[in-house]
Amino acid sequence: MRWAVVLAGGVGSRFWPVSTGERPKQVLPLAGDQPLVRQAVERLAGLVSPERTLLVTGRALGPALRAALPMLPAANVLEEPFAASTAPALAWATAHAAQQDAAASVLSLHADWFVADDAAFRATAAAALELVEREDVIATVGARPTRPETGYGYIVPGGTLGSARRIARFKEKPTRAEAERLCADGALWNTGLFAWTARRFRAEVELHTPELRDALPHLDRGDPVAFFKAVRPVSIDVGVYERTERGAVVVGDFGWDDVGSWAALLRVHRRDEAGNVAVGPAHLVGTSSSVVWSEDGTTVVYGLDNVVVVRARGISLVTRTDLAPDLKKLLDQLPPDLVGERGA
Repeated sequence: MRWAVVLAGGVGSRFWPVSTGERPKQVLPLAGDQPLVRQAVERLAGLVSPERTLLVTGRALGPALRAALPMLPAANVLEEPFAASTAPALAWATAHAAQQDAAASVLSLHADWFVADDAAFRATAAAALELVEREDVIATVGARPTRPETGYGYIVPGGTLGSARRIARFKEKPTRAEAERLCADGALWNTGLFAWTARRFRAEVELHTPELRDALPHLDRGDPVAFFKAVRPVSIDVGVYERTERGAVVVGDFGWDDVGSWAALLRVHRRDEAGNVAVGPAHLVGTSSSVVWSEDGTTVVYGLDNVVVVRARGISLVTRTDLAPDLKKLLDQLPPDLVGERGA
């Protein structure tokens, strides 16, 4: 009765100019030789079958994602009629699973993660599913921080719940000083790996999520278009987890990282002796701690440190690694015909 939902919305504009509507971030081999989304689905092997794995994405991205996932039944790719953040997407997918299995348990994950240890990931995910089935709670997985990251959300654990902990509070994207304090106090990164039973999830939405509550009957009638028209956009973190009194956190140590920008490749790829990551035909001379992605001819970088250089689709991007997470600010200032389709 266990299902998985892989969230794969958004083009991935922080990976411009490589990511496009026809080739979104999720189908790029950013953390290995396979597309991110394929890695995400294959990581579930032995835990949840492809027949019980759902992928939620936008209509424009559906064809590219289906092509990257031949192991998934076509009906398991759910294309949102409108983008409305993660809570509506997960409510739809959970209702879909519950219609097949009334006693369904659901594991929710994202398509754009790096995981160093797939076996440890499955063991942690199984522990989260066992917890929600046993204790009638909703769970998230927290990773022990390896650095005071300001771009992630944090979970402050509370009292014990078997081998897990209650959730005391969340802190989203802290300052550097706050992140250092959180790490010192034992807070965890909020990975976004969630688990719940379909029954408990429905109850929590009805109790705590007015943005979705009145639209749920549309899902009962099998009308996702009406559902998405009726909801108000809200994330699962804000709409459910920050409001519930039945939240729990399971600690996971499986080498988790969010592949969120070009700079993340320095953490998830093998680096050369100078600390560089180079993908494609490239020559780096007198260069250190840099990312080079070359798809359109050969790229040569000489005498630079801490830079990102991308060559694709006839476009060259050169920026500092510390600016890579803010690439959307650059795209706002470029001509729309150069930027193309935008996404998360």
